[in-house]
Amino acid sequence: MSLRLSTVILPYRRWHEGGRSAWTRAEQLGFHTAYTYDHLTWRSFRDGPWFGAIPTLTAAAAATDHLRLGTLVTSPNFRHPVTLAKELISLDDISGGRITLGIGAGGTGFDATALGQDPWSPRERADRLAEFVPLLDRLLTEDSVSYEGDFYSAHEAYNIPGCVQRPRLPFAVAATGPRGLKLAARYGQAWVTTGDPKLYENGTPEESVKALRGQTEKLADACAALGRDVAGLDKILLTGFTPDRGRPLESLDAFVDFAGRHQELGFTEIVLHWPVPDSDFAADEKVFEQIAMEALAQLD
Repeated sequence: MSLRLSTVILPYRRWHEGGRSAWTRAEQLGFHTAYTYDHLTWRSFRDGPWFGAIPTLTAAAAATDHLRLGTLVTSPNFRHPVTLAKELISLDDISGGRITLGIGAGGTGFDATALGQDPWSPRERADRLAEFVPLLDRLLTEDSVSYEGDFYSAHEAYNIPGCVQRPRLPFAVAATGPRGLKLAARYGQAWVTTGDPKLYENGTPEESVKALRGQTEKLADACAALGRDVAGLDKILLTGFTPDRGRPLESLDAFVDFAGRHQELGFTEIVLHWPVPDSDFAADEKVFEQIAMEALAQLD
């Protein structure tokens, strides 16, 4: 499968002060998908502007024609499957069937406490995701759903006419643990990883590649256990969180080398952060655009 190149656009700019132009430029540059983070706020951006993912994607859908759009990633931290399903069906309709839902267990950041609750333990996050994903799958594929679970309930939740994409919009499940990988294998059209976080500070690129190979092998095992061919599952690498950090965006050659090593692991899509000045995602915009326009031709 040919490698695809996508981007993630952080929602920190007002729509009419640079927000809109990034999404339209992403389409012009030929990115496969433009994602955004689905957080209430995030890391160093906490004290500055940060806008909601669903309204941002709705505006992006109206401003573009063929660019796929999505979240990387939505989590149960502040979402409920019933209300999220209604928003996703609406967004899929507005975009003409161009939405991918990235979904994961979430973490312990600001999202985890903004509603006044204590952060959930890793086990509880996994438990909630294991209930959230199957229920969301039903809500997006059935006209009416009633369900009573340990964490979520639905009572005659109607979602007519359903998604434009059939049987529903695709899920890209972010996971590295056995339970999450099982969810990706059963419900995902794609799998997402950022690598091994333990290697970010002191690991090497070679150690990261080894860790990612191990993750892809575990994904293959999870698929095999369900009788599914792992080759039918897209594999997405969200960059910026491996020991390579921003080095792949230093030059076209550096990116081609990075992408080639990960393409050999079976990754079908690599996601680059749209440059954000004065942040961990700062990069030369001219080099970034050169990579977007020229890199894939060198990787075929």
